[in-house]
Amino acid sequence: MGTYQDAYRHSLADPDGFWLDAAGAIDWITPPTRALDDSSAPLYRWFPDGELNTCHNALDRHVDGGRAEQPALVYDSPVTGTKASFTYRELRDEVARFAGVLAGLGVGKGDRVIVYMPMVPRAVVAMLACARLGAVHSVVFGGFAPRELASRVEDAKPKVIVCASCGIEPTRIVEYKPIIEEALGATTHQPDAVVVLQREQARATLGERDVDWDEALAGAEPVGCVPVAATDPLYILYTSGTTGRPKGVVRDNGGHAVALAWSLPNVYDIHPGEVFWTASDVGWVVGHSYIVYAPLLVGATTVLYEGKPVGTPDAGAFWRVISEHGAKALFTAPTAFRAIKRVDPDAAELAKYDLSGFRTLFLAGERLDPETYHWAGEKLGVPVVDHWWQTETGWPICANLRGLEPMPIKPGSPSVPVPGYDVRILDPDGEEVPRGQEGAIAIALPLPPGTLPTLWGDDDRYVESYLSRYPGYYLTGDGGYVDEDGYVFVMGRTDDVINVAGHRLSTGSMEAVLAAHPAVAECAVIGVRDSLKGQLPRGFVVLKAGVSITEDTLREELVAAVRREIGPVAAFRDVSVVDGLPKTRSGKILRKTMRGIADGRDEPVPSTIEDPAVLDALRSVLRAD
Repeated sequence: MGTYQDAYRHSLADPDGFWLDAAGAIDWITPPTRALDDSSAPLYRWFPDGELNTCHNALDRHVDGGRAEQPALVYDSPVTGTKASFTYRELRDEVARFAGVLAGLGVGKGDRVIVYMPMVPRAVVAMLACARLGAVHSVVFGGFAPRELASRVEDAKPKVIVCASCGIEPTRIVEYKPIIEEALGATTHQPDAVVVLQREQARATLGERDVDWDEALAGAEPVGCVPVAATDPLYILYTSGTTGRPKGVVRDNGGHAVALAWSLPNVYDIHPGEVFWTASDVGWVVGHSYIVYAPLLVGATTVLYEGKPVGTPDAGAFWRVISEHGAKALFTAPTAFRAIKRVDPDAAELAKYDLSGFRTLFLAGERLDPETYHWAGEKLGVPVVDHWWQTETGWPICANLRGLEPMPIKPGSPSVPVPGYDVRILDPDGEEVPRGQEGAIAIALPLPPGTLPTLWGDDDRYVESYLSRYPGYYLTGDGGYVDEDGYVFVMGRTDDVINVAGHRLSTGSMEAVLAAHPAVAECAVIGVRDSLKGQLPRGFVVLKAGVSITEDTLREELVAAVRREIGPVAAFRDVSVVDGLPKTRSGKILRKTMRGIADGRDEPVPSTIEDPAVLDALRSVLRAD
């Protein structure tokens, strides 16, 4: 591990030198002379005297540098039967013209633009056009409820909203314009204009302040890139599941560009000219970082997929996209592979496609259970790389760095801290615990470039939310441990640790046991209130397609497995078979919502939910008890 260890030690011992070297991969208008500004600690800034433009780095420099005719963006939409490819020149030209549209509507440096769109190329165009102008985009997942959209409008105060007329789900069409109108009817802040991309599946009726995308683009003049300070904001991304005033994670321009340009070759082993597919959504941080920005910053080709892992049309959808577009690597959430495994447990669809050029599968967003890890590895025959990061960090905290130094993979671990992240395991008093002992996962300050410098408009809230629990550290909110080899094991959110008769137990450990059963496709364990023991674990499992086992037999086997692997102290006796688990659109299981229902609270349907009917069915199961 010499190469990794050298890089990791260098990043912590000399962050200025390490990150100034990495900054050499970026085109600067004014090159930075120093990397870290710690004068306002704990509010750190990166490359404080540098100037650049992120859109220039993502598009223009590649057009000028010989990649003008290389595909930059490949669009694949099984829900509409549409495919398209945009070269770097074509994408640059459309972005420059749409930046002209925004400029004509009064958008300038520092102004905010909310982008409320599905997975279509013009969503990427809108984001990059904002970056071109030095404006700040805030992408809100298309289809979010009016109340959630309204709270983001009120907080970001956008000059313009850019939207599509509709989004397309496998079983329905969601019209966006009525949602926007309802949201704006509930806000004091009003945008100057709403730019609408009309989709044929459901065209929107336009009002006085509405602008038709195609008509505006036809008459627009292209504009150039506006220089911005490295510390100026590039975007705001609101974390999911917030209540009251939303929490807007800020991403700067300079640190973001440097970190992502470093991460794609070093973490993901993707290089200029290669095809990288991230099966996520531009509404999430994964989509921001690894659909839009990182691939374009390094001159790779990115795939934009408007579809699902199953049902559009079948469980072979992912294999088709990898084969057809020549993706070297896929990055998605474990829940996507659990869905594929559930419908096609033998991966029969895989035999239809040539994946000989496929190198690596990257999974993140949910804890990767060993069963899914083994299934994916056996079926695909390539390394399956778990890695761990957050909306707030913007790029991986822990990973198996495939481009720097691939190392042995340990199922259940996202491997080791990425250079720049000083990961520690702390006890409730803020003291480091011995290796192998669980505690709160924290990161010693300063966080590396590309991570959040603050929350939008509220430095105090940033400090209170993330930096106050353990002074000198960023609190991840996750619990886990580091083993004797330095591998990090993330066992779940700290509020997923339950207290059973005085014993602190990780629900993540129990989930790993349930997931190992050959009949189980996916599972969740939550802690529910108990008058005697304080809390008791409750399990929910979804079965693989075609399995034949009675619920009583399965329950007996799962209870015995937890007793054997974790011990009688877990007091695990309650497990139910359900048709599905409630999840966000990004694939996270809504465990907090499930706990609230189990404890008798009237939990609202979260705005981020993928399928409300799944949550309704689970309510029925819990209430029946």
